[in-house]
Amino acid sequence: MSNSKTIAKNTLFLYTRMILTLGVSLYTSRVVLNTLGVEDFGIYNLVGGIVVLFSFINGSMTSATQRFLNYEMGKKDHDGVHKVFCISVNVYFIITIVIVILAETIGLWFLNTKLNIPVDRVSAANVVYQFSILTFVATILKVPYNASIVAYEKMAFYAWTSIVEVILKLIIVFALVYFSFDKLILYSALTFALSIIMYLIYQKFCRKTFATCRYEYMHDKKLIKELLGFSGWSMFGSIAVIGSNQGIAMILNIFLGVTINAAMGIANQVNTALYAFVSNFRIAFNPQLVKTYASGNIEAHKKLLFQTSKFSYFLLLILAVPVLLNTEYILSIWLNIVPAYAVVFTQLVIILSLIEALAGPFWMSVSATGKIKIYQIIVSGILLLNLPLAYVFLYKGLSPEYVLLGKVGIGVILYFFRILYVRQILQFSFKEVLKKLLMQVLLVTLFLLGTLFLLKNGIMFQESTAFNVIVFSFVSIVLSVVFVFFFGISRVERRFIIKFILNKIK
Repeated sequence: MSNSKTIAKNTLFLYTRMILTLGVSLYTSRVVLNTLGVEDFGIYNLVGGIVVLFSFINGSMTSATQRFLNYEMGKKDHDGVHKVFCISVNVYFIITIVIVILAETIGLWFLNTKLNIPVDRVSAANVVYQFSILTFVATILKVPYNASIVAYEKMAFYAWTSIVEVILKLIIVFALVYFSFDKLILYSALTFALSIIMYLIYQKFCRKTFATCRYEYMHDKKLIKELLGFSGWSMFGSIAVIGSNQGIAMILNIFLGVTINAAMGIANQVNTALYAFVSNFRIAFNPQLVKTYASGNIEAHKKLLFQTSKFSYFLLLILAVPVLLNTEYILSIWLNIVPAYAVVFTQLVIILSLIEALAGPFWMSVSATGKIKIYQIIVSGILLLNLPLAYVFLYKGLSPEYVLLGKVGIGVILYFFRILYVRQILQFSFKEVLKKLLMQVLLVTLFLLGTLFLLKNGIMFQESTAFNVIVFSFVSIVLSVVFVFFFGISRVERRFIIKFILNKIK
């Protein structure tokens, strides 16, 4: 019950942050697209994607750092937490050097010889690339501090810093409008400056608040080996995730040019705005998932796993359904320029995220156990099939949406593999998963989509006007909450939610 209250409180902080930042984020995305134009916007998404390719190293170490910090906290080992932090900082510094070398050699060669960029914008693209590298370095160096904040569950600070960040992003957007300098280069430079500011804020807070975050040089071969071993296998998964996203973006660019990258950029921004609600929810849950396993309380861990998976899906479903059913109108209002394929890309990316919302907690459960070798080999292999599949589809002349349809199909296959893999570790039956998770998810989804389909095709909502879309979205959210409350959660969960809300009102 104490853990549930902590999770609920942290979730409340994170959702307060999301309500305040979402509107600003959507507005800034619109202004950036209109100010840069479709071509430069596509270049920014494409060039930034090259640097993201190197983030598999960063992603694997982030996963390792958070896992080991939470594991030591689950054992209540203060010295162990401090040692994990200090050694993580050492390793991240080395990673920074490696990534810069790779980015300035292989990445630079790929940018100037393989990508389809208009000749008159190649010079600007190279400048943007350099700023993207610097931005990414600042992000890497911030990760040990970010991991500590999440591990200690200081979500109030996490929420406030996010609000500060989004306000600074808004200032950057206004700077783009009022300065005559090359807007693509200016946007990249200001984004880098923002990443430095956020790194300094995180560093100062952690050093002041947590004694374990006061860096001192440490050398522990066993811990370094464990960190690198865990992150080494985790790297397979990170490569596959980055490859299936940025690799597909580059294949689309090779066949169709930078305008298709603008469409992918819009789809990813809409999805990021929606998925941030799920990410914030999981940030509140993830530390407890690792700590319950580290403390040996497997039943509590298993219960939390099912709850996190189910609630992650429902939270995204509530927001995603009105967007899925009104995508074209929403994009036309949000953007003055709607790139070709942006509508269908947005819908398919959201559907894929619904699948990933269900699957994500199972990866965190595997991470908590530390048994990730076989898991990462199989998952990475399946995910990387997206690349040859995308190439074949486009080579055969199929429409680009088939690339994302293939990705959705692979996502479904991966979800059931994750269930089977975690089932062997935690010793639960598939019948248990079906009863406590899948049946409730399917029941709510079918009831909701069936009801909204009838409403959408009724006389009132057939015409896409601002009033109809707003009313339909409100009705959709209300129905989603009602269906989830009565058909998607257990009686015990309903009682807890009611008690929590009443306590907050009091």
